[in-house]
Amino acid sequence: MDLVQAMLVVLWVGVTLYALLAGADFGGGVLDLLAGRARAGMPQRRLIEHTIGPVWEANHVWLIFVLVVLWTGFPPTFAAVMSTLYIPLTLVALGIIARGAAFAFRKASTELWQQRLFGAAFAFSSVLTPFFLGTVAGGIASGRVPPGLGAGDIMASWVNPTSMLGGVLAIGVCVYLAAVYLCDDARRAGLPDLAEGFRRRALVTGLAVGAVALVGIAVLHWDAPRLFDGLIHRALPLVAGSAVLGLVSLVLLWLRRFLLVRVTAALAVTAVLWGWPVAQYPAMLPPGLTVYQAAATRSVLGATLLVLAVGALLVLPSMAWLLLLQRRTPYDTGSHG
Repeated sequence: MDLVQAMLVVLWVGVTLYALLAGADFGGGVLDLLAGRARAGMPQRRLIEHTIGPVWEANHVWLIFVLVVLWTGFPPTFAAVMSTLYIPLTLVALGIIARGAAFAFRKASTELWQQRLFGAAFAFSSVLTPFFLGTVAGGIASGRVPPGLGAGDIMASWVNPTSMLGGVLAIGVCVYLAAVYLCDDARRAGLPDLAEGFRRRALVTGLAVGAVALVGIAVLHWDAPRLFDGLIHRALPLVAGSAVLGLVSLVLLWLRRFLLVRVTAALAVTAVLWGWPVAQYPAMLPPGLTVYQAAATRSVLGATLLVLAVGALLVLPSMAWLLLLQRRTPYDTGSHG
């Protein structure tokens, strides 16, 4: 593995961590929206707040990480993406800000109407943010972001069949991950009724995501043939692995093996995410710009990887400790009232 490939792997590790961690947070917000009326949905919302509360800001570290690595390691790609897809990316930023502010204000509010207002802002932002992130991914993967500053169509680059598919899948995956994680969280908190409720949502969402993915095969064949060809050839083991892990996850959910399904569901999503770069490699911005054409100089790549290695020694143990503390935090059924 050379420096360019190493940088690409590091970049995609950051994308994966953001999808698995922040994705579950976004999904928690969507489940908050689906929890029902204020009083009936309060137990679900309390558990979601308890689960998200300690980590919802920390998870955005991985988004910043991805942007910095892309900017430093592949500057032409960063410039093209940011200048062509600035509309959905701006909406993503606004969604993250609105979501975070609403989440914080709802926890501090005492009036029911205020909690409803900020809760709605939190929930709808949790839907829109992953959707627009998915449209960005779809625009890049379908070859609608050409090299150069603002060289692509600022609307057609993200309003197209592959981008819409990416947006819907992003929401579905986030909800699925959140429901799977919350099953185990509810069980550990001694709330079997909530665990059953989230289990049902996880099963329904998992089946829905699988159905959308099957429809997506036809969409990609028609709208993004290069990506489709890569997925059914070079990336086929990852695609097949994701399908198998998805089915295993549904079986584990049916059997109420909530701890194991956390692992298999995360691995299924990881396989899908890594199928994308494997399918289009060596293209960075398909069809023309390769990873080697987009990469920075060897000196920049080497220095960046060295700094990232040192940073990982500081950040990764801290993040792991934070997540461990979050899992060990006792759940107070009388909190957030």
